[in-house]
Amino acid sequence: MDKCIIVGLGFFGYNLALKLMEKGAEVVAVDSNMDLINEIQDKVTYAMCLDSTDEKALESLGLKEFDAGIVCIGEDFEANLLTAVLLKNGGVKKVIARASEPIHMKILKAVGIDEVISPGLEAAEKLAFSLLHRNLLDMIHIDDKNSVAKLTAPPAFVGKSIGTLNLRAKYGLNVIAINRLRDTGDGREETVQSNPGADTVIQANDVLLVIGDPRSLEDLTGNQ
Repeated sequence: MDKCIIVGLGFFGYNLALKLMEKGAEVVAVDSNMDLINEIQDKVTYAMCLDSTDEKALESLGLKEFDAGIVCIGEDFEANLLTAVLLKNGGVKKVIARASEPIHMKILKAVGIDEVISPGLEAAEKLAFSLLHRNLLDMIHIDDKNSVAKLTAPPAFVGKSIGTLNLRAKYGLNVIAINRLRDTGDGREETVQSNPGADTVIQANDVLLVIGDPRSLEDLTGNQ
């Protein structure tokens, strides 16, 4: 079972703690606001009210035992940065920190934080992308050079094989799965074809799962 420590119980941190608990993780929630600790203490494994910038206070939680530490302090970047560094230095296996501004993301990465997330920026980017590219259903950024996108098959793809479309050569994209609805006679059924071959023909209403450079995804969806 994964053991996680979440520091900062604002909207994002609070709901992340609950979701991790739902999925079977062991969650320790930390915040300096006692009211927030009282609100969540019966919903997580353990909740502690403390100042996360206090090195000794954090170390008392046994940081080396945690598989992941997520710093969700949104308003005080100095506290966010110091807490992330203390978790990293304290032996937490993977430290993830929240950043509200691009410069904060650069600083956190520069000090060696394993992963930096920006829920607000990512949500805005995803919404803007989906508004401009109507066949895009969802998009997840893996890193600066790779994203996974779920999109309805463009009309220009229908009736053509993956090999004929040659998406890897044209766009640097790979189709890793196809969700397809088929008529079973007693109701439509969704099937998933993983790692489709070059001879797989795209059908109308197929949903493609592709991976590649986000700029290539823009080129692909923008040309349809």
